[in-house]
Amino acid sequence: MIKKILLIDLDGVLNEYNGSYDKNFIPKIKKGAKSFLKKLNNEYELHLYTTRNLLLASKWLIENDLDKFFKDVTNIKTPAYLYIDDRTVCFSGDYEKTIEDVRNFQVYWK
Repeated sequence: MIKKILLIDLDGVLNEYNGSYDKNFIPKIKKGAKSFLKKLNNEYELHLYTTRNLLLASKWLIENDLDKFFKDVTNIKTPAYLYIDDRTVCFSGDYEKTIEDVRNFQVYWK
């Protein structure tokens, strides 16, 4: 059986990101992230998406024992079944509602 691919963002989804960006430091793992990935990994093929340095992100995954859940680490939004990201608006087919959603968007951590 071929698993559907989920592209999962790093900052704000798997770590305690709060908007303060340091290119040499990735914040600590978010509580519940490991069990979240373990559950998803049973049904889906997981790929990590990040705009961070890929070696730094890979090292962070290894240090947090998360590397075993991911098939790939990329900085390109590759084709996937779904994208899991803290900075996204889901398009519902209604352009006016989407414009409203964009104007009113707030990340959960603010």
